[in-house]
Amino acid sequence: MLNNDTHDTLTIAGKAYTSRLLVGTGKYKDFAQTKAAIDASGANIVTVAIRRTNIGQDANAPSLLDYLPPSEYTLLPNTAGCYTADDAIRTLRLARELLDDHRLVKLEVLGDPHTLFPNMAETIAAAKVLVQEGFDVMVYCSDDPIAAKQLEEIGCVAVMPLASLIGSGMGILNPWNLQLILEKAKVPVIVDAGVGTASDAAIAMELGCAGVLMNTAIAAAQDPILMAHAMKLGVEAGRAAYLAGRMPKKLYSATPSSPTAGLITPSK
Repeated sequence: MLNNDTHDTLTIAGKAYTSRLLVGTGKYKDFAQTKAAIDASGANIVTVAIRRTNIGQDANAPSLLDYLPPSEYTLLPNTAGCYTADDAIRTLRLARELLDDHRLVKLEVLGDPHTLFPNMAETIAAAKVLVQEGFDVMVYCSDDPIAAKQLEEIGCVAVMPLASLIGSGMGILNPWNLQLILEKAKVPVIVDAGVGTASDAAIAMELGCAGVLMNTAIAAAQDPILMAHAMKLGVEAGRAAYLAGRMPKKLYSATPSSPTAGLITPSK
């Protein structure tokens, strides 16, 4: 309701979106559950791992596009599973071919298979090539404010620092670094990775992030459909709180909620 009432939209690469929640499509039991969860989330943008999900590579297997057609959702091809700049670049070139010259992509180049922490040297190298080739690059990165600014200056349309490790569900472990990134960024800052529940999403939005991207937090919940709805509400609540502006924190400064002036005093 917030977005519709106030026209508070998320703009990426010149296109406005009514939802600030971006969701992944992996780890669900089947494509039907994937669609149900995404519909419950209200997300406009859904990210797809090109190396793991069939969107036409295998004509004999079910395609995600049968459930999430590009006419209804903005697909965000990603390079999950890539560990070098060259692999990431090739993967996104394939995505562009499969999706009829689609340019909006999510770049992630991982450092190791254990932590899935980003390899920033390879990420920056890939970003330079992809931007030069005309891709609109949203980029998964560390919570390093210097690296985030470098990616923005290269021409990435959004920077996506991790809140904690991918799939960990540990929540927002780095609020101070996120704030440093937010202070300098002129492109959307979207928390990517580590969110575990709706309160984590709300905290990210209260910090001033433009959006939150998640997958495991929804797909691995005991009830993914209900959790998707909870995440939708968490993002909306956090955004509303950010726009409203919280009251200042006060230590040992008790102030009554009701005014004390003009109190009716009982007659003696």
